[in-house]
Amino acid sequence: MELSHEQLRAIAQQYGTPVYIYNADQIAGQFNRLQNAFKGVNARFFYACKALTNINILKFMKNLGTNLDCVSINEVKLGLAAGFKPKQIMFTPNSVAFSELEEGKELGVNINIDNISFLERFGNKYGGSYPISIRLNPHIMAGGNYKISTGHVDSKFGISIHQMRHIERVVQSTGLHVKGLHLHTGSEIKDINIFLNGLDVMLDIARHFPQVEFLDLGSGFKVPYKDGEASTDVELLGQKVGEAFAKYDKELGKKHQIWFEPGKFLVSESGYFVVKANVIKQTTATVFIGVDSGFNHLIRPMFYEAYHRVENITHPDSDERIYTVVGNICETDTFAWDRKIAETHEGDLLCFYNAGAYGFEMSSNFNSRLRPAEVLVLDGKTHLIRKRDTFEDLLRGQVEVI
Repeated sequence: MELSHEQLRAIAQQYGTPVYIYNADQIAGQFNRLQNAFKGVNARFFYACKALTNINILKFMKNLGTNLDCVSINEVKLGLAAGFKPKQIMFTPNSVAFSELEEGKELGVNINIDNISFLERFGNKYGGSYPISIRLNPHIMAGGNYKISTGHVDSKFGISIHQMRHIERVVQSTGLHVKGLHLHTGSEIKDINIFLNGLDVMLDIARHFPQVEFLDLGSGFKVPYKDGEASTDVELLGQKVGEAFAKYDKELGKKHQIWFEPGKFLVSESGYFVVKANVIKQTTATVFIGVDSGFNHLIRPMFYEAYHRVENITHPDSDERIYTVVGNICETDTFAWDRKIAETHEGDLLCFYNAGAYGFEMSSNFNSRLRPAEVLVLDGKTHLIRKRDTFEDLLRGQVEVI
């Protein structure tokens, strides 16, 4: 299902480098896998669009049948522009102005509140007229990197489960209608027991809120970045969640939905980032491949110590040598240290795999460099879905006063 070297080379030749390429078939394959894993479970999936918000990706997700998870009011508006109905959108902001929640309410989307202050303000203003969800912090440490762990005791996200008495007091005094409970412990979670432990926490808390209709476990499903690396066993998770819900629903005498918010799981493996080798530079200790990109285009290796497989797609069958792949930014922007890559020459194309999530989405114009183009491969055809920046884009929005 991966795009071939030949396909990647042809796209790079047509659209130039650096370029982000997304394969729609791989996105659809991941979504189908989730649906099959939770067959028989009353589950809804909300694409966490912070991973990749190109309007074409959002429309493709809608056509697949996903809902949408948003963390900013502008993501909400993008979702509506892509054709999602308000009730298909979950809005989970943090540290925003209260006016964003008010705007979300006016737009009619599902609202997830993650602090007691806003919970109380929302309840005082709207009472039980507009159902909401509450984001909890379960104090569970999980995730592939501390920076992407969101459910531990020192996290800014959610309301501590040890503040339940306070939550109940606010709900009772304001008449809030709590229709959902939510938690998200982190990203790149391999151990399904993390999800099941979180589910146990929420099932226990849900007993205190009889109006609850759904429990949202967020996501954090792990996808493999290295050969032989483990991923989240979503099939086993679907089985275990189904068993837990069947028991719980029977005990309470009502049906509940389980919601998940996969982002990286759906788009990461669909993405390819193709760059060109500008220079091969040998020092006393290292051979560098300097490419026509930098952490202004792909920040994950610098920000999260993330691993991306790198291949020479121009001469993939050449003998391997040890290289360090670096960018053209005026700081240390190392993509890969001491990596075995087919012998590379200036002008060769390199591909970074698993680049669909948080690649272009976290890009910038640092060093006044232009952001790359985005291309979607859909039904065997290539489509330009974002033009490469031009010099004029660097000046757009600036106001000259001198």
